[in-house]
Amino acid sequence: MKKEKGIHSLYAADPVRADELLWGRHTSGVSRRGFIKGSGLAAMVTALGASIPFARFMPGGLLPAALANTDTPFEIQGKSGLIILNDRPINAETPAHLLDDAVTPAERLFVRNNGIVPATEGTDPDHWTLRIAGESCLEPQSLTVAELKSKFRHHTLQLQIECGGNGRSEFFPPARGNQWTTGAIGCPEWTGVRLSDVLEYCGIADDAVYVAYEGTDRHLSGDPQKRPISRGVPVAKALERESLIVWAMNGEPLPLLHGFPLRMVCSGWPASVSGKWINKILIRDRVHDGAKMTGQSYRVPCTPVAPGTAVADEDMCIIESMLVKSLITFPKSGITHALAQPMALRGHAWAGDLRVRKMLVSINFGVTWQKASLKRPVNRLAWQHWSAELQFLEPGYYEIWASAEDESGNSQPVVLPGWNPRGYLNNACHRIAVMVTA
Repeated sequence: MKKEKGIHSLYAADPVRADELLWGRHTSGVSRRGFIKGSGLAAMVTALGASIPFARFMPGGLLPAALANTDTPFEIQGKSGLIILNDRPINAETPAHLLDDAVTPAERLFVRNNGIVPATEGTDPDHWTLRIAGESCLEPQSLTVAELKSKFRHHTLQLQIECGGNGRSEFFPPARGNQWTTGAIGCPEWTGVRLSDVLEYCGIADDAVYVAYEGTDRHLSGDPQKRPISRGVPVAKALERESLIVWAMNGEPLPLLHGFPLRMVCSGWPASVSGKWINKILIRDRVHDGAKMTGQSYRVPCTPVAPGTAVADEDMCIIESMLVKSLITFPKSGITHALAQPMALRGHAWAGDLRVRKMLVSINFGVTWQKASLKRPVNRLAWQHWSAELQFLEPGYYEIWASAEDESGNSQPVVLPGWNPRGYLNNACHRIAVMVTA
C-alpha cells in the first residue's frame, strides 16, 4: 500500500484488509488476548504515517479510528451530509461531527423506516384523524389533529431518540440488519400533547397493560393487510410526562420522513416505539403483539450468551430503556492538530430513562481518564452536553475515547458489550482519531 502523509482511509484502498484489522479476523501480528506486536504494529504505523505514542496500551484487534473513516456521498431530499444505509426502506445515519448542534436540526436527524413512506402530499394536517381504541380503552373515539390542539395543553420538550441497532456494525459475529455505526441518534425539540392526557380522556381500564400505535406506512411487499411495524410500551411508560403525541419538530410541522402529520415520541427507549404517521393508538390488555413486537425484533437474550449463539425466541426479552452512551461531535475524526495548542473537545451524552452523572475522556486507550465538564439536561430525557480541553505531550497518532456514566453507576464499556443475535444496544466508547504534529 502506498504510504500517504497524515491520516487516510484504509477502507478506500482495501476494505477487506480494513475489516480484518477492525475485528481481528485472520490478522497476523494481532493477539486476541494481548496487544498489537511486531509486524502488526509496524504495518499500522506505516498505514497511519505516524508513531502511536500509547501503542503499548492499544487493545488487540482494534483498528485505529483513522483507518475506519469513509466519505460516501449520497442525497436524500431534506437531508444534508447523512450516510445512506438502505433505500428500500429508506435508512440513513448522521456522521458524529454533524451532530454538534445542541438541538438536532431536521436535516441532520437520522432516518429509520421499516416500510414505505405513506403518500401525504396535499394532506391537511388539522384534519388528520387519530383513533384511540383497544381492549382496555373505556371510551374509544376519534380525534382530529385540530381537536388534539384545542382540547389538550401543548408541550414542547427536547427529547433524544435513538435506534435500538445504533452501533450494530461493530458486532462480531455480524448481526443482520442496517449496519449503523454511531449516527442513529438525535435530540430535536418536539411539540404536541401528552400521550397520558389523551389516554385518560378516553379512559384507561384497570386491566390495561400496554399502549401501542398503528401507522399508515405500507409494508414492503405491498400487501395492504400487512403492517411494516406496530410497536408499543407498557402503560407506565406511556403515562410519563415526557411521552408525547407530536405534530411539530423544532417549531415546524413534522417532516414527512419523520412522521408528518402525527407521531408518538417515547424517549429513552428504542426509537421504534415512537411510531410515525400514526392513525391509531391502542390501549391493550396484554403485551402488544403487532409487527416487530414478537419473535426476536427489538429483543436481546434475557441472560448473556456467547457470541454467535442461537437463541430461542422464548429466551429473548423486549428492550426497554436504552443504555448510557456518549458521542464526540467536535472535532471531526481524522484531524491534524498542533502539539503546542490545547485541543477543545465536546459532545453529547444520554442514558435512556436515566440522567448522565459523569463524563470522562482518554487519550491513551483508556489507561487513564480525564473528567469532562457536563451540563444538566434542559429537561428529562434530553441529551446532555459535555466539553473538555486536552493537551498532548508528544507528536504522533492519538485516539480520543469518550465514556459516560449514568446516575445508577453504569458506564460505557471500552470494548463491545454483550453480543446479541440482532446487534442491539452497542454502547461501547466512542472514539476519534487525531494526528498531533510538532
